[in-house]
Amino acid sequence: MKTITLAQAQAIVSGALAHARSNNLKPLGVAVLDVRGALTAYACEDGSTLGRAHVAMGKASGAIGMGIGSRSLASRPPQFANAVGQLFPYGLVPVPGGVLIRSGDEVVGAVGISGDNSDNDEAAALAGIAAAGLTGDPGA
Repeated sequence: MKTITLAQAQAIVSGALAHARSNNLKPLGVAVLDVRGALTAYACEDGSTLGRAHVAMGKASGAIGMGIGSRSLASRPPQFANAVGQLFPYGLVPVPGGVLIRSGDEVVGAVGISGDNSDNDEAAALAGIAAAGLTGDPGA
């Protein structure tokens, strides 16, 4: 099973935060999970609130656990997130900002970002993934 490396995860975090600063986003928390759902890299910008880490990890955890980006999870009924989210180590946050990371056709991890509005969180995730030379899949 192929999984994201620490160097790739750190590149995603750096790329996402660079995107955030160049677009004047609010302070972000960025979590990268490997293909098993284990935390590989995390950073939280100065001025971010306490809950950002948990929300970012929940977005990534839901994406990797369900095998779809969190944008796709947003269309599911609330009962779905409440029931299934309990199965994943960091829960499941069904709003945009949880993006699968692909190397070729293979999922190697997921990134979750929280701090700005969900669409901006997702844009930062995609920018970070691209900066690492990988492909992001936010869901439909």
